Amino acid sequence: VARTMDPLAKKIFKGGLAAELVDIFGAYILFKKINTSQDFRQTMRKKFPFILEVYYKSIEHSGMYGIREQDQEKWVNSKN
Repeated sequence: VARTMDPLAKKIFKGGLAAELVDIFGAYILFKKINTSQDFRQTMRKKFPFILEVYYKSIEHSGMYGIREQDQEKWVNSKN
């Protein structure tokens, strides 16, 4: 026996699904920006260091090494 969802449950489900899609799209945009811009990573280091740490750990886990070191080297040299 097929049951249909009541209209309120359907609206809540659609709202939740829409929110999830917005979250996924936002995370993708943030990752792309962090991944392509060293200046943006520096901004993230100042404002949201925990997010930058998650980025570094995720790319290191995927086998890409050296980004963190390149960033730190540039930021130390730019202070001098």
